Amino acid sequence: MADYGTNVGEKFAKNTLKIFFERAIAPDITNQDYEGEIKGGGADRLNVLTFGALALKNYTGVAMTVDKPQESEAQLIVNQKKAYYFQIESFAKFASYVESPESTLIDTAGKTLARTVDNFVLAFHGDVGAGNRVGTDYVTGTVTVDVTTGAVTGSGTTFTAGMVGLGFKATGHTSWYRVKTYSSATAIVIEDDFDDVTSAYTGGAIGAGATYIIEANTAITVTKSTIFDYIVDLKTKLDQREIPAEDRWVAFPSTIANLLLKSAQLQTAVDTAYEDVIKKAIVGYVAGFKVYSNEQVAGDNTTGYKCLAGHKSFITFAMAFTESGMEPFIGGFGNNFKGLNCYGAKVIDERRKAGAYLFAKV
Repeated sequence: MADYGTNVGEKFAKNTLKIFFERAIAPDITNQDYEGEIKGGGADRLNVLTFGALALKNYTGVAMTVDKPQESEAQLIVNQKKAYYFQIESFAKFASYVESPESTLIDTAGKTLARTVDNFVLAFHGDVGAGNRVGTDYVTGTVTVDVTTGAVTGSGTTFTAGMVGLGFKATGHTSWYRVKTYSSATAIVIEDDFDDVTSAYTGGAIGAGATYIIEANTAITVTKSTIFDYIVDLKTKLDQREIPAEDRWVAFPSTIANLLLKSAQLQTAVDTAYEDVIKKAIVGYVAGFKVYSNEQVAGDNTTGYKCLAGHKSFITFAMAFTESGMEPFIGGFGNNFKGLNCYGAKVIDERRKAGAYLFAKV
């Protein structure tokens, strides 16, 4: 016969996850395209696979040369481990809380988990592909770029440490790169926009006096009259990367999301799952994006919010409630509950282009 305390612990985990999936946007805006199993022992490693695009050939009736699809593999490390550990004075009362669909204990636990995981996922703005950020670009001065090291020497520039990670493109570049390191107001180093391979710069030499862009260096101020235009700019970024038009999303803090409620361009969410719309704070649909209002968006209204957007393929997310159960409370009456939730996420290089963000404030 199964242990009753174990069953109650498992029901707590199950019902907590039910509230989590009702409230969190993380499962909706990510994909679960990974191989492997979360065991919860250490930092579990899951494989994320993707294939490069297949080329079409001109068929002339003669034997064709076979292509071999390029497969890339990256590892998603499940390194986020959040535990519940609390004392229960009355087992019977705890069991009734677990069984009740209106239990405050379960509701609070599920909502806390939703906020924590959403905060983790929405912090992946640093993995947005170079060139996919919308904000006020930095273009002051001119630059020279070294052919092998990617060292950038500025003239009349005021580079800052905050530029590390942002996209960089100089006149003469055919692709975007990103700022790797900062040394001084006139010295930074750029690299190819990859994480899953050894850092390198392959953009070639850029001669002295070249103009350049460091994208979205400072936040733009948005209003109800301009917010739609900036969302269209996000759309353009994804369109240019040939990202599918369906399953696109964008998350704003309420201070920005509420501007859309005053905008004529908002298509209100009135689908049949209206209860889900309310619980997940879906504002509506704009320019092909499902718009979420979520206070876990990174940033603040002083320096700016990194309002993350993208396609469902952008972030791969894995999560499991790996352990849950009861133990006797030593030295007193009652029981202790322990529960472990493990999760992690990964943006593989091929999918960086499927993410974008708006750096904005009100």
